[in-house]
Amino acid sequence: MWWLWGALGISSFGAGQVELKQAGDDHVSIEIDGQPFSTLYTARSEMKPFLAPLRTASGIVVTRQWPMETIPGESRDHPHHRGLFIGYGDVSGINFWENDPASKPSAENPQTKGKLLVQKIQISQPGTIVASIDWNAPGQGTVIEEQRTLTFYAKPAGVRMFDVDTTLTAKQDARFGDTKEGFFAIRVADSMAGKNGGVMRNSNGAEGEKSVWGQRADWVDYSGTVAGQKVGILIFDNPGNYNHPTRWHSRDYGLFAANPFGVKEFDPKSGDAGGYDLKTGEHLRFRYRVIIHTGDMPAEKIAAWYSEYAKNGH
Repeated sequence: MWWLWGALGISSFGAGQVELKQAGDDHVSIEIDGQPFSTLYTARSEMKPFLAPLRTASGIVVTRQWPMETIPGESRDHPHHRGLFIGYGDVSGINFWENDPASKPSAENPQTKGKLLVQKIQISQPGTIVASIDWNAPGQGTVIEEQRTLTFYAKPAGVRMFDVDTTLTAKQDARFGDTKEGFFAIRVADSMAGKNGGVMRNSNGAEGEKSVWGQRADWVDYSGTVAGQKVGILIFDNPGNYNHPTRWHSRDYGLFAANPFGVKEFDPKSGDAGGYDLKTGEHLRFRYRVIIHTGDMPAEKIAAWYSEYAKNGH
């Protein structure tokens, strides 16, 4: 049974505030300073929970809106790419990535689709949503129990920032295979994608898909133009995460993902061991920070933000 505790949470940060509201029994809306920021969709009919759309402080949508909404001219590939989501293409032979009913998994990935089923939602102070999620495999029950905490902030001014803290607990022996398809992902708006002039830049100073894809980095900034304005999305990989700094499955067509498990498809010559074995009862924790900004963001400023993030142990 799906539960929601605390239907309303309000968090004040100086002059700003975060407001979380239950909007029906299958989603929670997030407002910052009285303006819509995003919605967490948790319907049991969905194959995974997701956060969509993501907006700048001025309200510009920086994520693709299909397939949740049909926008004329917007791309319609990869229906499993829904706003911000978590998933993985091979967990003990089950595909928790390309698991939308309309998805057609690629030949190298498992064809059996798993489901991330939200069991409980708790809204708490300050500006925090805690979701209990079962990774269920057909005929096998729950493979992974996940507790995902999303914390939204009203500062710094002019940006939108939130943290995602997720702990995976194996209910049975689980093998995260060595695949590029995962893990912590955002589908950016079409107009800011690399193929339309957008730019990926990582913490090592590399730019563009050929230099960023599959490479290790503390962070990546994916920026471009939406509605005539320069915007960007930053993802920070926490230093405490497994296999930090992570590899990045970031594509010119608009996928933006951190993948801690994949190796062979990113770097066939690497001597690193890909995948991960999570034994029954064991835990694996991942933390990420997402920052949505406008204008050109100097690498020095991003590095300072990241240093502060890492120092404070978020």
